[in-house]
Amino acid sequence: MNATRWIAPALILAALAAGGLWASQNLGKGEQAPPLSYVLLDGAKHDSKQWAGKVMLVNFWATSCTTCVKEMPELIATHEKFKARGFDTLAVAMSYDPPAFVANFAESRRLPFGVAIDNTGEIAKQFGKVQLTPTTFLINKRGEIVKRYVGEPDFVALHSLVEKLLAES
Repeated sequence: MNATRWIAPALILAALAAGGLWASQNLGKGEQAPPLSYVLLDGAKHDSKQWAGKVMLVNFWATSCTTCVKEMPELIATHEKFKARGFDTLAVAMSYDPPAFVANFAESRRLPFGVAIDNTGEIAKQFGKVQLTPTTFLINKRGEIVKRYVGEPDFVALHSLVEKLLAES
């Protein structure tokens, strides 16, 4: 009876030790961005291999999402501020967004970055079944997802992180 009293704490301690070991081995190793192929509104075919050596911002959005529409000027400003230094942006319109609405939005707002329509939902699925908009991923030069934002990011903090990532070799 006395021995069983120590089993649960011993198991908890072992689990914590294993978790600590895993965390120390994986510290600083970001999750790799998924390999993707996509088509931009202008018909150009791209894939995520083209992101190598760049800091990428991938934003999942919809024309029907008020927060997405509200944050778009900040995304444009972020893109413009950093694009000359190896930063790029991809706006991925959700599968339920009518393509004509997306094209009209991109044209009327003069979006200066690539816009893809995720017709099949495959891109959102590859990024972990993105369902809420806006959802934004920041990817470093090595193709690792550094940050995931659900909702509008704190753009001051985002800019600071982009600066740091651009400075990395």
